[in-house]
Parts: sequence; structure tokens; C-alpha cells
Amino acid sequence: MSNLLVISTTAVPDYVRGSLSRWLTEPAPGLYVGTVSARVRDRLWEAVSDAVEDGAAVCVHPADNEQRYIVKTAGERRRRVADFEGLQLIEFRDETDIPQV
Repeated sequence: MSNLLVISTTAVPDYVRGSLSRWLTEPAPGLYVGTVSARVRDRLWEAVSDAVEDGAAVCVHPADNEQRYIVKTAGERRRRVADFEGLQLIEFRDETDIPQV
């Protein structure tokens, strides 16, 4: 299985962007793409999700499931991942449910 990793960030601290750019290519601002091992992927995502602060991040990587990928999110945004009978779908929360910064 391929080890492609895609991480998208919004308003994260500069040191997070620096950490990601050591392992991944940044083809557009806040979008990181690369091929890494599962261990590196998990550690990168752990670092990003721990440091997201008021920003947000999304991680997409291959998985052995029906969709063939997994979506992970960190931070508070209107879109969130919902499990629907084993499928990951995106749902929109009400604007009033999102904490204002």
C-alpha cells in the first residue's frame, strides 16, 4: 500500500510549518504532500494536532478500509468527520456550535 500523506493546515504556528516542511513538500501555502513511513506519519500528525492552537489541520492517508483512506482533523472548524456505518463523511456543524476565537 502506498504511503502518500497529505496534510492541510490553517493558521498554525510557524514552527509546525517548519517541522512539516522537513519531511513533506509544500506545493501551496499550508498544503503538505509526501511519502513517508507510517511511523513518521503518526509522529508528524501527533506533533501537528498537539500544536494546532487556534488553527486547524486535516490529515489524509491510505488505509485498509472501504474508502482506502482515513481523514483526521485537529482544531475547531465548521466541517468535521462523521462515521456513517464505517464510511467517513464530512458534516457541517451549526455556526453557533463553533467556539469563537
